[in-house]
Amino acid sequence: MKKRIWLGATALVIAAGVGVAAMNKPAILGMIAHARLPHIEPNHPVTWAQGPAVPAPGERPPNVVFILADDMGFNDITFNGGGVAGGVVPTPNIDSIGHDGVDFTNGYAGNATCAPSRAAIMTGRYPTRFGFEFTPAPVAFEKMVGTAAEPGAIVAPKFFHDRVKDMPAGSTAPSPTAVNTLSVPASELTIAEVLKARGYHTIHLGKWHLGGAEGSRPEAQGFDESLGFIAGGSMYLPEKAPDVVNSKQPWDPIDRFLWPNLPYQVQYNGSAMFAPKGYMTDYLTDEAVASIKANKNRPFFMYYAPNAIHTPLQATKADYDALPQIKDHRLRVYGAMVRNLDRNVGRVLQTLKDEGLADNTLVIFTSDNGGAGYIGLPEVNRPYRGFKSTFFEGGIHAPFFMRWPGKIQPGSRYAAPVSHIDIFATAAGAAGAAVPMDRVIDGVDLVPYVQGKATGRPHQTLFWRSGQYETVLDGAWKLQVNGARDKVWLYDLAADPTEQHDLSKAKPDKVAALKAMIKAQDAQTKAPMWPSLLQGPVFIDHPSGRPQKAGEEYILWDN
Repeated sequence: MKKRIWLGATALVIAAGVGVAAMNKPAILGMIAHARLPHIEPNHPVTWAQGPAVPAPGERPPNVVFILADDMGFNDITFNGGGVAGGVVPTPNIDSIGHDGVDFTNGYAGNATCAPSRAAIMTGRYPTRFGFEFTPAPVAFEKMVGTAAEPGAIVAPKFFHDRVKDMPAGSTAPSPTAVNTLSVPASELTIAEVLKARGYHTIHLGKWHLGGAEGSRPEAQGFDESLGFIAGGSMYLPEKAPDVVNSKQPWDPIDRFLWPNLPYQVQYNGSAMFAPKGYMTDYLTDEAVASIKANKNRPFFMYYAPNAIHTPLQATKADYDALPQIKDHRLRVYGAMVRNLDRNVGRVLQTLKDEGLADNTLVIFTSDNGGAGYIGLPEVNRPYRGFKSTFFEGGIHAPFFMRWPGKIQPGSRYAAPVSHIDIFATAAGAAGAAVPMDRVIDGVDLVPYVQGKATGRPHQTLFWRSGQYETVLDGAWKLQVNGARDKVWLYDLAADPTEQHDLSKAKPDKVAALKAMIKAQDAQTKAPMWPSLLQGPVFIDHPSGRPQKAGEEYILWDN
């Protein structure tokens, strides 16, 4: 009898333990993730390479400062009369780049997600030409996102277990740095390499997300100096820092993965990881200011790529407290992050002015893709439909400005479609550098078009692809093909720029012609360097965290 009682009690303890473990699975996984984070040294100063004490005699080629926001939606700035919370968060500094130069009213991201878009920017090529088709992500991330449906979801994501064996060697190891194996090939030529060969000092600050395999880190891809992080994200401050205000999205598996897995760290030219000083965007800007001052007497190219305003949503208490009129906590944190980013863009612009460099600097501003639906905020991409990961306009129609005093007329607007692939040739053209002739460069120098020296359209046709999800824009006709759903959407953007009226059934001949264009483009591309491990739904007309309803429009996204 005693033995039966003891066995029964033991079983109850085990069952209770299993139940507690199940209830606390996220916490347990978080503890494991924290244990695997790399060692991070305390903050220490960065000593930027000093340029000459005085500038060289004669005419100097222009500096190029390229500012890339992360996940900034078309409606996150006030330039077009919108802005966060109906314009409560003004963005005068970002707006000034468009007001003082040219607004590309139909500027397009290279892709609807971070890394392929950045690869298009850095190389001037469609990333599908060299197999960099999907955003590098840890297998654990892909599994979480590919298996965790939102509460009450009617469309569940998929995780392809059988494809893990086809991942590149080393990329599936249970290490935070294993994902860096997924890299842009070292054989690709970046704009930093082109400008460095022209005599420019080249600087990278912030997010890289193009891999860390041999030959693929920024300092191996043309950057003299690189301060930031190789992976796709970082904390802005430690989660429990006294000066931070956090917002978590409990329905979102991406968010649940990021909080325990992202370190708060940077590296300088491949050094040991060390802690930034203060809020990440402020810190990167402090160092951007210092590097501009160090290089004021020689031509330089700066790629300033903060992770703002990508999740995790973290704001400084000061920026959060400055927006008491925003009652929704998540929107207030997000608005505070936009406020902070705009202020820091202003600091970069002011330093150029203070050092007498503003009139001889081409400044380019854009976002890597549209605003993300998984943050749960519906207005980020208005007036456009769709979110990050979709090729609806909300996912790829990005703010896109260039300012170059004396070369670009202030207040200019340019309506023909342009793309991130054009930044490479535009920067090279400004610097007087030769564009490589040994490979296809898909982008063009936009300055002659803005100046009226080049006629016609920079592009008759633009393409996007993420696995089975493909899109072509030919003139004003835009076709999206979502193979996993066996569904297409056709829009005439000249008459319907916000994609309200699908014409695919009314114009089958146009659908067929545009599909043929996609097929011809696909014939020029390479197979992805690694397989897509997940396929998930992204709804078009509402963000995540809202109930899914039958009949609502969505795409299936591969990554």
